Amino acid sequence: MRKKEPIETLRPGRSEGAGQGGIHVTLGTWDELGEQARRIRFEVFVAEQAVPLELEFDSIDPLCVHALALQSGAAAVGTARLLLDGHIGRVAVTREARGQGVGGLLLLRLIAAARERGHREVELFSQVRAQRFYERYGFVVVGPHFDDVGIPHVPMRAKLI
Repeated sequence: MRKKEPIETLRPGRSEGAGQGGIHVTLGTWDELGEQARRIRFEVFVAEQAVPLELEFDSIDPLCVHALALQSGAAAVGTARLLLDGHIGRVAVTREARGQGVGGLLLLRLIAAARERGHREVELFSQVRAQRFYERYGFVVVGPHFDDVGIPHVPMRAKLI
């Protein structure tokens, strides 16, 4: 079962950040970016990783700041979300775009958004196989491994000094 995350009302401002290799990361609401984010999350989590559809999409989505990575300004190739409490989640990159720095660009943009909102740290639940990726961005393990929908995870945190 997916962990429940705190719910509060959020009205994110639209901001954008440019990336490498023609990848552009934009921030917005679920109403603005949800259709494309949903497609990517369905492809990565539901189809590839067998996360049940009813657990992947939740009532928290409309309350989050969403990041969408666009390749050459058109095709959406990655997504992630930031909750009000500074938790980053649902980081997903399409199979074709993996290994091109898309995940890092999404992560850096959401870290910047968390700083802009006054957070002193960010937290996430990493799949164990992605732990080293997050460590490259300053995240450290802050608790024991746990199972989330049959996938081993570990809680991680990064200070935003």
